[in-house]
This record gives sequence, structure tokens and C-alpha cells, in this order.
Amino acid sequence: MAFWSSTPALTPKVPRKILFMFILSLSVTYLFYSLMSCYTTLQFPLQENYLYQARLVTEESTFAALREKLYSATSSQGYFGENVESTTEQTQTADYAVSVAVIEDTGTLGTEERAMGWVKTQLAPTEMITGQTVVFEREQHQESSTTDDELNRRGNSTATPDYGEKKLPHAIIIGVKKGGTRALLEALRVHPDVRAVGVEPHFFDRNYEKGFAWYRDLMPSTLEGQITMEKTPSYFVTNEAPRRIHSMARDTKLIVVVRNPVTRAISDYTQTLSKKPEIPSFEVLAFKNRTLGLIDASWSALRIGIYALHLETWLQYFPLSQMLFVSGERLIIDPAGEMAKVQDFLGLKRIVTDKHFYFNKTKGFPCLKKPEDSSAPRCLGKSKGRTHPKIDPDVIHRLRKFYKPFNMMFYQMTGEDFQWEQEEIR
Repeated sequence: MAFWSSTPALTPKVPRKILFMFILSLSVTYLFYSLMSCYTTLQFPLQENYLYQARLVTEESTFAALREKLYSATSSQGYFGENVESTTEQTQTADYAVSVAVIEDTGTLGTEERAMGWVKTQLAPTEMITGQTVVFEREQHQESSTTDDELNRRGNSTATPDYGEKKLPHAIIIGVKKGGTRALLEALRVHPDVRAVGVEPHFFDRNYEKGFAWYRDLMPSTLEGQITMEKTPSYFVTNEAPRRIHSMARDTKLIVVVRNPVTRAISDYTQTLSKKPEIPSFEVLAFKNRTLGLIDASWSALRIGIYALHLETWLQYFPLSQMLFVSGERLIIDPAGEMAKVQDFLGLKRIVTDKHFYFNKTKGFPCLKKPEDSSAPRCLGKSKGRTHPKIDPDVIHRLRKFYKPFNMMFYQMTGEDFQWEQEEIR
């Protein structure tokens, strides 16, 4: 009794200390997990974070955040230089991580053959990605590069009659590389009211300083009622192109051929691999750290496929009503259907129809039927329809998760659902 009576004050104090320590430990634990959560969120582009970003796709702030992460990621990679033209070995090394664009098939039975067929876009010799005037210098002898001599020679030696007038283009196919732009252009040239230059002028990204007179001289002569067109797929990812085209003619109609960004990337890599077999594997170029799932968004083969990022710049100068987005997949499966949309968009009569196409089993994609003045049908060259290298399914799965939130944004911005996610499920 003496002991208990001599320590009455200790009884209430002991529980308070225990309670205080318990609350303190909970607070520290909560703070720790909160910091870990923030740290995970800041890791770009960890795959687990994309599902959360996809749920926020309708919020404008999400797009801005993703865009900032992309810019910050690419600015630290060393692929950007103050003076790219002055680089030598660095430029050649960067070419490995830059010279791939993308478009391909969905992997289902029969689709792979079709998709590899109409991979028409020629490789652009230069490509500007950031808001700065930074150019990725490409190898000089890629199959799609257009030299100045070639432009001058072909610009004045097309099968254009002497009569008519040379005009600046009314419509331009601005992208995307390896998306099917060559197939679309060749089909459009069948239309009697369309005159298009066959080579890629690269005026708004590479030759702008030569002036509009030089650009106009490249165009074929047209008669009243005909429209002038050109295609240069690298325009879509050239930051200065929207402003420059708008300064030429604000009512210019723009056509963008888009494909599943994952398959587009593999197709682009395949083309580069055919020219430079010593380049690293697709898996090596696609990841900064494969173990952590860190995708290298600064590699142009992957960056081009972030369509929403590039479209944002174009919408600052052109309304959606002046832009048409053509599905590269449907251009393979139903070329006449896509051509109907294009002709309507350009205000043309629907002259190019299903009677102009046939499916070439050897090549695995549609070709134009034999013109009246030709002894053979018009199919794309041997460089189209290359066999793609086998890519690790886990890499493809990671890339699909990477692109998903950006695809959702692109669907919302264009008002069209290209169903690339459903293709991947089939």
C-alpha cells in the first residue's frame, strides 16, 4: 500500500507517453509513404504511373505535366546540341537514336502482311523536335532523303504540260513518317484534279530560307479547278512548320496519316536497320533503363508517335476543320474508304474508288490497278514491306502502356478513336 500510494502521479503519465510515441510513429510512417508516393510519381516514364495519368486525360493540366516531363527527359540526354551541323561522330551516334519512325500492323492473321505493305512515308532528312531551333541531322544517303539537285531536277522535269500555272500548294500531307503518306499521295495523283510534286520538298523544315518563289517553282503546273499538293512527313514534328505554313496561306488544308505508334516505331527501325545493320537493337534504343521500365522518349522513333504532343502546336495556328487525320491501318484494309474521306475533305469528286485498287498477294498490301497509259500496275517499291525483326513481347507491352495516355489525349483532341488499344487486344 505504501508503494502504490507513494506513486499515484505515475499511473496517468505512462499511458500518455505511450500514446504520444504511437501517434508519432504513425505520423512518421505516413510521411514516409507520402514522400515515396511523390517520388514514384516523379519518375518519368514509369509504367505504373501511366494508368493514373490516363484517368486524368481530360484535364488540361495533365497534358502540360506530361509534356514538361518529356521535354525535361529529352533535354538531359545529349541528343540536342547548340549546333548540330557542326557535330560529326556525335551526330552519327544520335542518328541511331533518331532515324526511326513508326507504322506497322496489328499482329493479327493477315494484318502483318497488309501493314508492311503500305509503309510509304519516306525518311525525312531532318527533324526538329523541341521548341528550340534544334535539328536532328540524318544520314545523307537514306532512301527518302531529297537532295537539292534532285529537287531542282524533278521540280522542273515532271510530266506536267507547259500550259497551266505553278501555284503554292492548297493542301499538304504533313505526316507522319512511316505512316502511309507515300501510298496516299500516289492514290491522290490518280485523281485528274490533283497535281502533286513527287519528291519531298522539305521547304518548311529545311529549305525555308530559299523563299516561296523557289518553293512555287517546284510545284507542277495546274489548270483552273485543279489543286496543288505536296507531302513532307517531317513537317508534323517540326516546331516551326505550323507558323510558316500559316504565314503562306492560313486556309491551307492539312492531312496527317497516323498509325499505331508502337508498330510505326518498329517499321521505322526496320528501315534504318536495312541501311545501317550495325545499329543497336530496338530494345536497347527504346529504353534508358529496361529493368526500371524507363522508356527513352527522346528517341525520335518513339517521340514521333506521341501525336498529341505535336498536334498541340498545330492547333495554335490551324483549326481542326482544316485538318484531316487518315488511319494508316484503314488505308491498308480499306483504301477506297479512306480515299473517299480524303476526296471529300479536299472538295473533290469521288473519282478514286475501289475499282482503282487490288490486293497484291505477293507484296501483301493494296496496289493501284494498271493505268491506261502504263503496261504494269503501280505498286510501291521493293523498299516497302520489309520483314520486321522480332521484338521481345515484353518490350511491346511496355510501349503500349507508355503510349496509352497519349493516345487517349490524341483521340480527344481529334474527336476520333483510332482503336489502337483494341488492335492490341486482338
